[in-house]
Parts: sequence; C-alpha cells; structure tokens
Amino acid sequence: MAKKPIKITEVALRDSHQSLLATRMKTEHMLPIAARMEQVGYWSVEMWGGATFDSCIRFLNEDPWERVRLLKKEMPTTPFQMLLRGQNIVGYRHYADDLVEKFVDLACEAGIDVFRIFDALNDLRNLKSSIDQVKKNGRHAQGAISYTTSPVHNTQLFVDLAVQFEDMGVDTICIKDMAGLLSPWPAYELISSIKEKVKVPIHLHTHTTSGFALMTLVKAIEAGVDIIDTSISPLSMGTSHSPTETVVAALQGTDHDTGLDMDKLIEIGHYFSGVREEYTAFLSSFTGVDVNILKSQVPGGMISNLESQLKQQNALDRLPEVMEELPRCRKEMGYPPLVTPTSQIVGTQAVLNVLMGRYKVISKESRGLIEGKYGKLPGPLDPELLKKVCGDNERVTVRPADLLEPEWEQLKEDVKEKATKDEDVIVFALFPQVAEKYLEKRGTPPDEVFKKQDAPIPAASQPSEPANMFRVTVNGKSYDVQVDEMGAVESAAPSAPSAPAVAEPPSPTASPTPSGGGGKPVPAPLAGAIWKVSCNVGDVVSEGDVIVILEAMKMETEIRAPFSGSVKSVAVKQGDKVNPGDTLITIG
Repeated sequence: MAKKPIKITEVALRDSHQSLLATRMKTEHMLPIAARMEQVGYWSVEMWGGATFDSCIRFLNEDPWERVRLLKKEMPTTPFQMLLRGQNIVGYRHYADDLVEKFVDLACEAGIDVFRIFDALNDLRNLKSSIDQVKKNGRHAQGAISYTTSPVHNTQLFVDLAVQFEDMGVDTICIKDMAGLLSPWPAYELISSIKEKVKVPIHLHTHTTSGFALMTLVKAIEAGVDIIDTSISPLSMGTSHSPTETVVAALQGTDHDTGLDMDKLIEIGHYFSGVREEYTAFLSSFTGVDVNILKSQVPGGMISNLESQLKQQNALDRLPEVMEELPRCRKEMGYPPLVTPTSQIVGTQAVLNVLMGRYKVISKESRGLIEGKYGKLPGPLDPELLKKVCGDNERVTVRPADLLEPEWEQLKEDVKEKATKDEDVIVFALFPQVAEKYLEKRGTPPDEVFKKQDAPIPAASQPSEPANMFRVTVNGKSYDVQVDEMGAVESAAPSAPSAPAVAEPPSPTASPTPSGGGGKPVPAPLAGAIWKVSCNVGDVVSEGDVIVILEAMKMETEIRAPFSGSVKSVAVKQGDKVNPGDTLITIG
C-alpha cells in the first residue's frame, strides 16, 4: 500500500466547546495556547462560524471579527477554518445574495482561509452564492454534505450530492456527520463510493456521541479518506469528537502517519485541561456514550445548548420528553437533517410541543421551514401540520433567496448611526434582537498578543473582573455574578474551578402593569425577551392574530390572541425579559 498520511483538522477552538461547553469559550482562553498550536502542523484549525459568532455577541461581550484577527497574529501560517451555513451565513434565516457575498469578503479579510459550507437540507441551490464568493476571494471552498439517516436518505443520494459539489468547483468535500450517526461499515461504503466518482479530497467530520467515531475513522481511512476532524483530548468524547492525541498515536508508524508531534499535542492537552475547568457551569451532562442519539439524531453542538435553554425555562427535567418528541417532529417536518438551523428549529419546536402541547405554539422559523422558505425538504410533510401552517397557500418551490431583495445598502443606511464599520452592520443583519445592546457594551479586546512561541505554557488566564462583577457566597461556595446597568443579572459562573456546575440564573421579569380597564391577561408561555409588540391599547384583535413576538431559545415565537376583543393594556415593551406566566397584554 502506498503511503497516504492522514491530515488533521483540530476543532478545539470551535466545535469542541460548542458541543461540550455551550459555545462559551472566550478568546482570552484561546490566545495563550495559539502559538503552540501553530507549531503542530494541522491541515487546518476550525475556530469560527457555527454558533461561535452568535455566542460572542449574545453571551461573551466579544467582537467575533476581532477573535479571528487576534488568533491570526499567533497562528499566521495555520489555515483557519470556519463553518458557514450557506444562505443562512451564521444566522437562522435566509439572507439575500449581496449580504452573503459581503460576509464572505469580510471573513476573508479577517483571516479565514477554509470555508466549510453546508445547507441544513442539502439543497445545493442554497450554497452557490457562498461557494462562488469564496472562490472569487481565492480561498478554499469545502462543500459539506449534512449526513443523516432516514427512510428518504441513502448512499446513492449522498454520492450524487458529492458529484454535484465537484461540478460546483469545490476544493474538498466534507461528510458532515454532526450527530455521530455514521457507523463504520456504512462509512466505508459511502467514502469508497464517493472516491470512485470524484477526484477532490474527502474530509470526514464525525462526533463521538453514539460511540461509533473511532471505529468509523478507521474504516474511513481504509476507504481512502484524506482529512479527518479531531479534538484535543480534554475537549473530546461525549458529544464532541475523537481525541487528537489518540488518533495521532494510533496512526504513528503506519502508512497513514499524520506526522504531528505528540509532545506538542500533550502540552496543548494539558493547557486545555485547565481551560475546561473554567466552564464547568456550562459543561454538558452528556459526557459518555448515548445510543439514544441514533433515534433522536440531536447533533453534538446542540445538546449542551438545548440543556442550557431548558434550564432557562426551568424545565431541565423535561429533557427526556424533548428527546422523545424530537424524532416525531422531524418525521412530521419532512426528515430534515438535524444541523443548524434545522436542529435548532426542530429542537425548539419539540420543546414547545412538550411545554405547550403539540403544535399549540409554532415558532416563526418552524413555519418558514414548513412553508419552504429554507429550501426543499427531503421528505413529505405531515398533511395535518402542512394544513395548519399553510392553509390553502402554496409552498415555496424556487430557491428561497430568489425571493429576497438586496439587503446590504439599505441595511447600512438603516443602522448608520449605530454601526461604525461594515462588520457591525453584519451583526445587525444577523442578530437584530441583540445587536444594539452588544455594540453598547462590547468590551475592548486585548491589545497585545498573550504569549510568544517560545514562552512556557501557562495555566488558563483569568478573565478580568469588570466594575459590575460581584462575588456572592451561597452555602459556602463563591460565585461571580455580573449585573448590568439596569440591575439585570447577565451571567453567573463559579469563581473557582472547584465550584459545582450552576445553571444560568433566571432573567428578571417584566413588571406587568395594571389592566386599567379590566380584561383577561395573555401570559408569556416561555421565558425569553420581547422582540416585538404588534398591538396597542385600544386595538381590536381577532383570535389568532399575532400580538407579541417573543425571542426564546434563539427562535422567534409568535404569541397569538387566544380570543377576540379589545386590547385593554400592554404590559411589556421591546427588549423586556419575561418568565412563563408573566402578563404580556390584557384583552377584554
């Protein structure tokens, strides 16, 4: 057998902490080890995209663009890789082509070299704009197949997608097994079949959730795979990936030897052991193997976030019910592969079904998926659900972005008083609910590189405490609590690695105002933030009218009038945080 070294993509700086730590790792915990990672010789380091962009602005008060630039100073020759959701960019809806193109241009300027581009439905019409723009910038375009199993998915379908990707001009093709569903012998069959039909290198991304991964990697290597994703060991296993050190050691001395330096990897692993301890408050409870994933198909990157979201709803005990509801929802919604944004859409709908009753409340994004606004679904929709959402209206059958007007120039005009650079305009486009607050409170990034290449490996650096950070002791344990200007608790984390895992505290509730003229209250069904109030005092509303849009679990949930009448009072405004049961409006 001819020698064929396996190339390695390290995912510790993106998918690992998205899978295990609810995407909460800060840039300051990445920078001290970056120079050492530069020395390893990875094919690429995945460090951006996916949920990291959202998490930076929503939870970490960081500039995601600055993260790329700071890390690039320490890793100038290592290719940086990002996960791009095609027409969804890194958001949760389809965006116009001009916005997709602008995002790609800015990402290239910041320092992204490899773009792993996928569509949650494997609708390749949704990937053409981003692939073309990456190639126009002279960067590496990787087409990713969202792997899943269902009655409508099979090997031939995935081989056909690979051929189409090569025809679109991609540089590599990735089999993106986001939930760890790809078992060893099907992996061999799939990769062998693709290698017979395409010439570009094949990259395998698979999670360890089901326990298949290491065996699957071996069979993939036998089948001729060229590149694989792994994670440094302290951030591996569970819902994450196979440990880099284990894979490198297993291949040493073989025809597939990676050539990576085990001593350097051990040093890097030691560092990340300390970093992991900083995030015990967000650590996923899925730390072993869960074969139930083969049924629910929840991707690794979603599980820790789903747990966090259920905690916010004070409903973590309902997680088993949600995991049972997920495959039912997925079947009824046309068997979409569960990867962002469809994983979030179907997962959130499963939560709503468990908490509120089946399809009593349907999120805006679920409606969009059913209406065809995300692309072509792989399988048929449940007829009753289709009727409930679409009525007699036709579903969208064209490429969804063809229905969108150009966005960039108008958006720049709309936010010119708030956004000082194009990168901030993108933030407004992708996350309008939190953009303004983020820009007001964005912290100043570190202005110097933390460590040099020849410096000793430090322990994880301690984050500086802002003026509004207080230490609170509960039952002998100390916690750091940050409070914003209005007195709202922003976050809580243990002040020392030995502290127990702690759920994020509930957000303060909006204070309901007296009804004034009587009327029956309409309560908030979920904890979240008010995105839009669609009625005023005195308005006459009919049963089923949208009266409030609530942002909960990253999705927009339309609250509809449960009965007809006149609006007697409005108890909330845009931006207010509410808990379940809080009065939104009263109708009489």
